[in-house]
Amino acid sequence: MMENKGEIRILCAQDVPPDMVRRLQETIGSVEVLTSHDEGEIIKAIQDKHVFVVRSKSKVTANVIAHAPQLKVVARPGVGTDNIDKKACEERGIQVINSPEASASSVAELTVGLAIALLRHVYTTCALLKQGEWAKSKYTGRTVEGKVWGIVGFGSIGRRVAEIAQALRADVIAYDPYVKDEEFANKGVKRALRLDELLEKSDIVSLHVVLNKDTEGLISAEAIRKMKKGAYLINTSRGKVVDQKALFQALSDGHLAGAALDVYETEPPTDVSCLTIENLICTPHIGGSTEEAFINATEILINKLRMILRLGEGMPIGY
Repeated sequence: MMENKGEIRILCAQDVPPDMVRRLQETIGSVEVLTSHDEGEIIKAIQDKHVFVVRSKSKVTANVIAHAPQLKVVARPGVGTDNIDKKACEERGIQVINSPEASASSVAELTVGLAIALLRHVYTTCALLKQGEWAKSKYTGRTVEGKVWGIVGFGSIGRRVAEIAQALRADVIAYDPYVKDEEFANKGVKRALRLDELLEKSDIVSLHVVLNKDTEGLISAEAIRKMKKGAYLINTSRGKVVDQKALFQALSDGHLAGAALDVYETEPPTDVSCLTIENLICTPHIGGSTEEAFINATEILINKLRMILRLGEGMPIGY
């Protein structure tokens, strides 16, 4: 049956990768790419669109939805959908889709890489060497092997982190109240029944949760103080999961040996002075930014769009 892709109009946010835009144009329909994340520009462009593809910066607010009478799908290449007003979408019958499986390895590998960089003082010693200082005897590192690695959030990313950490001979425990016991057992991971239990036992804690009312501020000042003295914290999930002020205090006073952040309460961060703390490694939200993740996300979203829009069935949009 002839595909009806000519009927489908797609709006892509400014930061959607060019190759993803090209594939959407080739396989789904006509594409318009925004030049900023400004809500006014989004509203002007979305009025005749059927699909809106966004990453983390563009906000799909109730106001945007109100100006999109033909919108059928909001597609998010990646995991988090906290920038999308899902209630407004649900009320309008607009489907929200994402591709959490696409970037699992990319985010997990960055998480483990950051942990190793923290334990081995990679960033600090690299910076010193570039300044001409040979700091070989000044910094003694630690190994992942033999450490307790606590994983908060046992979805696709958390499970991949567990696999890599186990390969490095860490003892892995995980906390996720929404995952069944057998999922932990299948990965050979001990289940922590309480977050406090995980924080108190872990030498390394990595965060892999979505942002919602239950996880915002999950790692509070009180939670950070429950972590082992000399522990490490890695956040590659969402910035608002962690009380950053409390984290910076714990790094400054030595309660934590180090932390790594790929995400922040405000992006870009407004207070960059705190990012100069020596035992903090920071990256600009690059967890899912790999060629492989973008390729995977593109094909996953295309397949989902084809099913939702019923391409190839000869059905008009909305049926």
